[in-house]
Amino acid sequence: MSTHWKKLHNPDYLGSYSLEKGQDLVVEILSVTKEIVKGPDGKADECIVAKLKGQKPMILNATNCKTIAQVCGSPYIEDWAGRTITLYSQQVKAFGEVVDALRVRSKAPELPELLPNTDKWAKAVEYYRANK
Repeated sequence: MSTHWKKLHNPDYLGSYSLEKGQDLVVEILSVTKEIVKGPDGKADECIVAKLKGQKPMILNATNCKTIAQVCGSPYIEDWAGRTITLYSQQVKAFGEVVDALRVRSKAPELPELLPNTDKWAKAVEYYRANK
């Protein structure tokens, strides 16, 4: 795996550079808040930030907020917690040039079903009983 130079520039947040070409990343939203974020230039801005389970946080722009609201069926950030979304990289026009941007797919990811009498079901029951 190669290291994109932007990973060194702003290593605290997910970006399009966090994904390999053509990769989708399914993530669970833990919370969404407004935070002061320092950019690579040291400038501080107030941003909307999604905390993600097992991943770095993601700074949300208006486009991604609208898509998450659509996927979650609610414009309220409190309703987004616990919901699963799919991230991908897409080339977009921004600031007079074409750049890679981290985007949210407009459809919720299909998660595998947990059916009774399967190995996954037995493991889930075992985990639940051990971690009441």
